[in-house]
Amino acid sequence: MSRRYEALLWLSLIAVALVSSFMYLDLDLGGLLRGDSPSQMADYATSFFPPEMSTGWLTQISWGAVETLAISAIGTLLAVLAGAALSLLAAGRMGIVAKALARLLLNALRSVPELVWAALMVLAAGLGPFAGTLAIALHTTGVLGRLFAEALENAPPEPARALRDQGEGATAAFFYGTLPQVFPQWLAYSLYRWENNIRMAAVLGFVGAGGLGQMLYVTLSLFQQPKALSVILAMIAMVLVVDGLSAWWRARLG
Repeated sequence: MSRRYEALLWLSLIAVALVSSFMYLDLDLGGLLRGDSPSQMADYATSFFPPEMSTGWLTQISWGAVETLAISAIGTLLAVLAGAALSLLAAGRMGIVAKALARLLLNALRSVPELVWAALMVLAAGLGPFAGTLAIALHTTGVLGRLFAEALENAPPEPARALRDQGEGATAAFFYGTLPQVFPQWLAYSLYRWENNIRMAAVLGFVGAGGLGQMLYVTLSLFQQPKALSVILAMIAMVLVVDGLSAWWRARLG
């Protein structure tokens, strides 16, 4: 009975929180269906069709997609390298002080959203893909560093200990005893974050970080809805292809 009362209490608290949120924000969802709102939304939606399919525009979209992929790939690669280095500290392999400082840094990096990092990097490095790459690298370093550190902490110590007992050094024990155990997890985490970063790289363009997102922002700002729809379709196609390839790669590795 106590579990039932506990579940009922939590459901009641969630319901109260939701109702309070609606009341506090003063959301008028019914306004979407009153007056001429439905017809205005329908007119705006139909203004996107048909999508712009001219050769020149599709060429620009192709280069934008390549730039988006490059931003996500380089940003993820930098994050993998930095996260792997920081994970050794965060897992306590260099002392408790280094562990505390590394975890504080990783928490700070991943606590700031990519869009905020992108806005800061645009101010620091200027408009373009460099700012988007840095933003993805900084946030993803915080995420992957924590995940890599947890994998290291959960790795069985016996293989590395056996190598140390045979006279091997700490470096050899790590590379031949610990790393082979955590590498599949590290690779899976990296591929998953790359998938997420492709989506995020497309969004970061809204703050001037290059790629398809910047093209989408410009076309929407100029009320060029058919061109914007072409960019959106390119984003969807790119994400579907990368998701499929990543899933196939992980299946072969598994």
